[in-house]
Amino acid sequence: MEFSIKNTQAEKQRNDCVVVGVYEPKKLSAAAAALDQASNGYIASILKRGDMKGKLGSTLMLYNVPGTACQRVLLVGLGKERELHEKEYRQILRAAAKAIINSTVGNAVSFLTDIPVGKRDASWRVAQLVEVTLDASYRFDSLKSKPSDPYTFASMVINVPNKADIEQAEAGLQQGLALAAGMQLAKDLGNTPPNICTPTYLAEQAGELAQAYGFQLEVLEREDMVRLKMGALLGVAKGSRQPPKLIVLQHNKGPQGQKPTVLVGKGITFDAGGISIKPAADMDEMKYDMCGAASVLGTFKAIGEMDLPLNVVGVIPTCENLPDGDAVKPGDVLTSMSGQTIEVLNTDAEGRLILCDALTYAERFQPGTIVDIATLTGACVIALGHHATGLFSNNDNLARELLKAGEDTFDRAWRMPLWEDYQEQLSSNFADMANIGGRAAGSITAACFLSRFAKDVDWAHLDIAGTAWKSGKEKGSTGRPVPLLTHFLVQRAGK
Repeated sequence: MEFSIKNTQAEKQRNDCVVVGVYEPKKLSAAAAALDQASNGYIASILKRGDMKGKLGSTLMLYNVPGTACQRVLLVGLGKERELHEKEYRQILRAAAKAIINSTVGNAVSFLTDIPVGKRDASWRVAQLVEVTLDASYRFDSLKSKPSDPYTFASMVINVPNKADIEQAEAGLQQGLALAAGMQLAKDLGNTPPNICTPTYLAEQAGELAQAYGFQLEVLEREDMVRLKMGALLGVAKGSRQPPKLIVLQHNKGPQGQKPTVLVGKGITFDAGGISIKPAADMDEMKYDMCGAASVLGTFKAIGEMDLPLNVVGVIPTCENLPDGDAVKPGDVLTSMSGQTIEVLNTDAEGRLILCDALTYAERFQPGTIVDIATLTGACVIALGHHATGLFSNNDNLARELLKAGEDTFDRAWRMPLWEDYQEQLSSNFADMANIGGRAAGSITAACFLSRFAKDVDWAHLDIAGTAWKSGKEKGSTGRPVPLLTHFLVQRAGK
């Protein structure tokens, strides 16, 4: 799908479709009013009949509107003007995209970026339109014997009402395209079945990114992990015939000597729970247990597209967690790369085991910041549902950066406590710590576990168990938190 920026007038468009907004109750936006004037009140007559009242997210396609050169006019309900904020704006964009995608429109011009959204500028509004439109058009059907017919919708012109804002809008367009590309990669990886998306497959995908964008790539094999004494990661991998990998990507485009930001992504390509096996119901969704890894790769694609002037390292520990005669058992004690010992009380708490060795490995890059991303705990879903990512951090400024990035992209997070009081729940009689702390505060004790391997660096943990994928009729990867991570890095680069 192609996008372009123009400063133009709604009534002069010769496209297949012109997209304009209508406020509730029946108030025309500026672009809709221009069309109404050109059509001698035709659109106003539609509103008077009650066919469109302007309810948020509603749509109405009009054909052959008199006095206009376009084939169709799509009216999109904007809701009440004083209640139009970021969430509502994205809902409007999605409704418009769905209406166009499900029609036979080949090209369109959108005037929805003319709509004021608080203090958000043209760059933000354009970036949101591009991201939401491409997200709405996403499909994963390449493995079906008869894939769906391609959409007819191929291009969109985005109107910018003020010529002075065109440069800003162009920047938003490029960021939106880069972000959408990163999200698509993350979604594709998450949706790919686990017999294809193995640790080796993830390493191959990282290789393709490295070749496309000039990233430095290193893939550590099992023998490298043995040499480095990564006993926690190797312990999880023992139950699988698929060889584990530790994937390291480096994007070195920042100033020389700049300490890198390290992203560590959990890459369990299938999680059966190990010996502590999961219930059979919905176990197919455990292919999404590598969405932390997918979000790191997706973010690297986005920053590669933007050629972001920043030093960023991606570290992805990846393996399967399966039951086997050689699999790690409840009661086993593992020695992590840091030398700290871990009593495994539940083999289904495996994500923190592979992450702890990756966090220790990340220290060799002398990072300024480490952010780990993981579908870590069901407890986080209970705490926050599917709307917010759980955020834990040992640094208030870093937490604020991530929270703001989430707000700016509507990929929101909520900060959770990381108090010393919770650490006691990880006590073990037989090792330095246990890998679980009981049912109470499960997402917090998981973060407390990881914090023991990131004591000397500004660190944050994103628990994306509730936000990385959807269940039910719309089952599939969401691509989160690629928007949050990408914007976080963009802000750090001063872009």
